[in-house]
Amino acid sequence: MSHSLLIAFILFATVMFFTPGPNNIMLLSSGLTYGFRPTIPHIMGITVGFAFMVGAVGIGLGTVFIAYPILQTILKYAGVAYLVYLAAHIAMSEPSSADQDTRGRPMTFWGAAMFQWVNAKGWVMVIGTITAYAAIAAYPWNIAIQVGLSLLLGILSCTAWALFGSALRPVLTSRRAVRAFNIVMAVLLLASLYPVFMDA
Repeated sequence: MSHSLLIAFILFATVMFFTPGPNNIMLLSSGLTYGFRPTIPHIMGITVGFAFMVGAVGIGLGTVFIAYPILQTILKYAGVAYLVYLAAHIAMSEPSSADQDTRGRPMTFWGAAMFQWVNAKGWVMVIGTITAYAAIAAYPWNIAIQVGLSLLLGILSCTAWALFGSALRPVLTSRRAVRAFNIVMAVLLLASLYPVFMDA
């Protein structure tokens, strides 16, 4: 095992997991709007979904995208459309209350897991993880290490962002403040599409 490469991978993954991106912005907004406990399925969906994607690409799914580049284009624009939808949903989210109806709910486990496949930042992370750090160990142990570290860093970063959002609940007490915050989060989510269009 290359220990220096492993340390470099941990640093790369930590920066990528903890810096703002679509997942973290949505978790921050969900923590504020719904609270930490209802956001747990969202946290787990991101964590498991991303780690599964790393594993799937690592064991050979990436070759499908090389053979059929149109699939990558389709996923990219499906991701753009879905992020626009999510931004609109976040912008219109209201703070939850005991007597609120069930129209506004945080993202489900499966919704968050499937979102990873159309998340532009997620693909940057997966490609960087699989290609640049493949030599940390012999195959398939390199993939197992990458998946394991993705699970660990994923749960830590997702939990931190959701907790940060829920910690804002006592501060942003008015409905107007929560709406304003969610609109800012929606704008930041749309801004995260900038690299996608620059790569187009």
